Amino acid sequence: MEIGVPKEVKDQEFRVGLSPSSVRVCCEKGHQVFVETEAGVGAGFSDQDYLEAGAKVVSSPTEAWNRELVVKVKEPLPSEYPFIQKGQLLFTYLHLAAARELTEHLINSGVNAIAYESVELPDRRLPLLTPMSIIAGRLSVQFGARYLERQQGGRGVLLGGFPGVKSGHVVILGGGIVGTEAARIAVGMGAMVTIIDINVDRLSYLETLFGSRVELLYSNSAHIEATVPQADLLIGAVLVPGFRTPILVSRELVAKMRPGSVLVDVAVDQGGCIETLRPTSHTQPTYIEYGVVHYGVPNMPGAVPSTATQALNNSTLPYVLKLGDRGIRALAEDAALAKGLNVENHQLVHPAVREVFPDLA
Repeated sequence: MEIGVPKEVKDQEFRVGLSPSSVRVCCEKGHQVFVETEAGVGAGFSDQDYLEAGAKVVSSPTEAWNRELVVKVKEPLPSEYPFIQKGQLLFTYLHLAAARELTEHLINSGVNAIAYESVELPDRRLPLLTPMSIIAGRLSVQFGARYLERQQGGRGVLLGGFPGVKSGHVVILGGGIVGTEAARIAVGMGAMVTIIDINVDRLSYLETLFGSRVELLYSNSAHIEATVPQADLLIGAVLVPGFRTPILVSRELVAKMRPGSVLVDVAVDQGGCIETLRPTSHTQPTYIEYGVVHYGVPNMPGAVPSTATQALNNSTLPYVLKLGDRGIRALAEDAALAKGLNVENHQLVHPAVREVFPDLA
């Protein structure tokens, strides 16, 4: 099969759909891979690396997109809509629940769109979302600590504190993979950490993981309203697969936070759980509202593209090979991959996204 790898066009998105090592595996399996020139440069992969791996480097996005299977990282932007073709297989992150315009275009185009974040194993794990969730969770504290610096608009708080000086307080909404990784980094930095989650079993697991180093609270409005105003760094780490993230922190509650506090929502591409937080970009990552620094970059792992590309490819490559070998028939043979199908032949098929956009179903 012909596999296309376009260069990402989202603001400062330096990840790439396939690394040279993944391309080599695809070529060894008999597939032809067409990589847009400089698609991997930001992740440390040159055109020569791709040529040596067996790819054909093409000079335009049209040549990369005009293939049976297109492998990307982020959702197509409006400038890429004209390249999407009927009957084509598109394999990438989509997050359609928060993207009505993209959903409508995919339906109208007739493309078969499979979303990384929707591929689901029988035990409910999301194997293609997990690696980026781990990286984003770790980065959320790294970025949060940076924007707590006074020169960046923050309170001037060092998360690790100092002997005789109180450590910074990190409050994490959600104890899943993102929240757990955020807590791991925050604890390592010496911060006071609170995790709020609605799953009692998950809280029990987190207790075995962190012990007394982390305060664990059951998620309800009383605990959220009491804890959020105390946070130096508030991290939204809530995900409901396929659906828009519920709002847990209201505008009024944000207004009660101390000036210079920082908000980071890792699920902003699914709508986010903080009412005042909207998507930003790596070029303009923050804005201030109610005196609070808001960070809402939806492609956070794009800041570490070398690590992120390799981590993502380790998980996506087996599915890319299945799609390359069998095309759309691979979905009938792999139940996990089938759950990733969001749009098929002018139809919105993913159950959760159909609930979000019933008029498009």
